[in-house]
Amino acid sequence: QVLEATLLSALKMLDIGKWPIFSLCSQEELKLIRQACVFGNAGNEVLYATENDEVFVLGMNCSGCLGTGDIQSTIEPKRLDSLCGKKIACLSYGSGPHVVLATEEGEVYTWGHNAYSQLGNGTTNHGLVPCQVSTNLVNKKVVEVACGSHHSMVLTSDGEVYTWGYNNSGQVGSGSTANQPIPRRVTSCLQNKIVVNIACGQMCSMAVVENGEPHTLPGRSTPGGASRGQSRGAQSPPCPAAHPSGGAAQDTVGLLGCRHTLLAAVQLFGHHSPKSLSSGLLPVSSSPRLCSWLGLPQPRIIEIAACHSAHTSAAKTQSGQVYMWGQCRGQSVVLPHLTHFSCTDDVFACFATPAVMWRLLSVEPDDHLTVAQSLKKEFDNPETADLKFLVDGKYIHVHKVLLKIRCEHFRSILNNDDEIIEMSEFSYPVYRAFLEYLYTDSIRLPPEDAIGLLDLATLYRENRLKKLCQQTIKQGICEENAIALLSAAVKYEAQDLEEFCFRFCINHLTVVTQTQGFAEMDHDLLKNFISKASRVGAFRN
Repeated sequence: QVLEATLLSALKMLDIGKWPIFSLCSQEELKLIRQACVFGNAGNEVLYATENDEVFVLGMNCSGCLGTGDIQSTIEPKRLDSLCGKKIACLSYGSGPHVVLATEEGEVYTWGHNAYSQLGNGTTNHGLVPCQVSTNLVNKKVVEVACGSHHSMVLTSDGEVYTWGYNNSGQVGSGSTANQPIPRRVTSCLQNKIVVNIACGQMCSMAVVENGEPHTLPGRSTPGGASRGQSRGAQSPPCPAAHPSGGAAQDTVGLLGCRHTLLAAVQLFGHHSPKSLSSGLLPVSSSPRLCSWLGLPQPRIIEIAACHSAHTSAAKTQSGQVYMWGQCRGQSVVLPHLTHFSCTDDVFACFATPAVMWRLLSVEPDDHLTVAQSLKKEFDNPETADLKFLVDGKYIHVHKVLLKIRCEHFRSILNNDDEIIEMSEFSYPVYRAFLEYLYTDSIRLPPEDAIGLLDLATLYRENRLKKLCQQTIKQGICEENAIALLSAAVKYEAQDLEEFCFRFCINHLTVVTQTQGFAEMDHDLLKNFISKASRVGAFRN
């Protein structure tokens, strides 16, 4: 049940734009993303899959971790043809970084950093493109993958665990400290046991069997193994982790952080120099300790989150509350802090350093329209409108109630029996832009038409619209229209805009004075312009 809740909570309509690297993607590209994982020592690499099962990468490409065939960085998404069409089931990454990916068919692909044989191909050469790992995994369907800093771990559909890579602390569970270049099954006390969940820390590993009992592979999640108080040189095979109550941890899901371990109870143990354990204490803990919840009753935890590349931890309760602790954006949060987030992924997007993802994130398409989006869609819709404005022989369809809510002018003039109102004071582009503004809070028209809209905003006392018009005019000013825009600013007493247009004319005086607009300039305005220009030294030799 805990596993199911964890997986389901990943399928949310999340704003992946919260991770800074996605600012390199357009809004159109972001809408197509269905799976994504941000990784790397600085959160500067990302792999994502689209709704068409196309796979793209972008970022720094350290050690060839993007799988593009080279080590060149890219700020534009690059397509990984070798993975397109293969539905991604799970993905994990190391510190090199190296990447381990499993497809829904159970195939395993690896690439990236390989100095410690963490790619499982029997060599120490970096992998610049995704390559399938088949040694000892033939006819095995891999359903879960995990990566430590430089070692890898996979779980098969029949509950077997295979590991390979860096093994200086016995983290691959082989009973020695020799690096393991190819996948080998972890046996010993996992023999005849069905494993349901795996996780890796920097230099440690964990497997949870079907009865909820967590088994740790020695490693260095603590100065004495993952949970047993052993020495750093521990080489023993996996064995059950201790539980605060003295028995095995029932209904637990294990997750390993940078140098600490979480169980969904939540029990914690390991190295927490950055206070990632939330017990409020600094000394290293070599045995599980129940998390302190500020004197509150122990909540039912349905999801825990940690990542070996960050000293940040998070948990989600059955009631939907999300807590975080550890190193959170440079601050040491020593006890679980209740956040306003609805999922643990947001904790890592906003507070982890680096801003990485702790798992492969699945994103459902968001077809829901907000109130603002719905209103925007209904502008000039004859099917739902109950009022028409006739301007320059063209109709603009609107809704009385919205006009009354949004504009004081309409609140005072509109009657319930009005069906058509003729408008002759303003042009069609100007009046349409004004009505559309009431639906969208934005304007879209050229600076010349913005002058007419500025006139309307002044007449209707729409101060915010006046500011938007001034911004549009400033952005569209050029030598040819500068005098016309200056004249409009003076006419409508827009002092800030007047000063802006005047300064533009002075800075481009030679060209501006040769335009048709300057030749046709109002006499009084020309006189004031020359006088003011003289005072600021525009005619000095």
